[in-house]
Amino acid sequence: MTFQQVSEPYDAYDVLVVGGSGVDTVVPVGALPLPATDSAAVPPIREEVGHTGTGVALGCAALGLTTGFVDFVGDDHPGSLVRTRMAAGGVDFRPLISPQGTRRAVNLVSPDGRRTSFYDARDPLDLRMPPEHYLPALRRARHVHLSITHFARFLYDDIEALGVPVSTDLHDWDGLTEHHREFALRSDLVFLSTSGAGERIASVMREIVHEGRAQAVIATAGAGGAYLLAADDRSPRPVPAVVPPGPVVDTHGAGDAFTCGFLYGRHLGRSLEDCARLGAVAGAHACTSAGSYTALIGPDVLSAVPGTTPPPAAAPQPAPPQAAPPQPAPHPAAPPGAGLAGPPDDRVSPAEA
Repeated sequence: MTFQQVSEPYDAYDVLVVGGSGVDTVVPVGALPLPATDSAAVPPIREEVGHTGTGVALGCAALGLTTGFVDFVGDDHPGSLVRTRMAAGGVDFRPLISPQGTRRAVNLVSPDGRRTSFYDARDPLDLRMPPEHYLPALRRARHVHLSITHFARFLYDDIEALGVPVSTDLHDWDGLTEHHREFALRSDLVFLSTSGAGERIASVMREIVHEGRAQAVIATAGAGGAYLLAADDRSPRPVPAVVPPGPVVDTHGAGDAFTCGFLYGRHLGRSLEDCARLGAVAGAHACTSAGSYTALIGPDVLSAVPGTTPPPAAAPQPAPPQAAPPQPAPHPAAPPGAGLAGPPDDRVSPAEA
């Protein structure tokens, strides 16, 4: 692990992403699940920057949000790909070097856009990010988005001490796996896919709200749209699906795009319903391009989406106060199963907690 003090080019980040960078090997296949065969010819295999933290960081930057990103990468070829892509996407990427190398995944993608992902997390359970690396970024952040990489959970105490709102994406959490629970209960906005909990998704969403601090939980359901549960709701509200602006090519990145659209709406002061609508538009857009984050939606598209809440008058936003270093403290209407089928959301398989 290496640490280098660097200059600070931004007074504030609209969004600071923590964890979740990596590189994908994308294998086009004829169908999923794969047939029982020893070998098969496939179209050209691609290697590209991917993973959930990457998608949220690049997507937010493409929407005009000042975006920072702290994470671990390897001193290897995949790590250099991540660095180059972040720089090209306008993300202020602050990596540390992990001796285990950069995270990898192999994604099998069928012609209808569905995929199966094999995720190599690599991070050891004792991996920790030094406070002197992430605290300067946290103090300048207006919002933090935590990927569910194991080391990211250890930033919650400092985030809460600074009073910064935080979101996370639980991906295909079934509501039972312990690795996800702390992220679920300590975040202000919680995203997840319906694919993990299935018909139990409404009860999982209610559990997150009732037992945690979430202001809202949003469950994406692919072609089935999404569900929104605010803190004062009794049941999840359905969010209609949006017809993609072109043929569905690859659902990879749709969940991350949804998150970016939602966070963009929150940045503009939109209602939760409007934010979910913007997320749905961004997610549908992501399905029309092949590969990882190759055609990111821009603010011109989302600004044209009608909503119920007009954005507030533009006003300069002050930089977050330079707080002293915190001292960490030891903390639906949709019927079950209705419309929950659809292309899988972005997923990540955590290391065992």
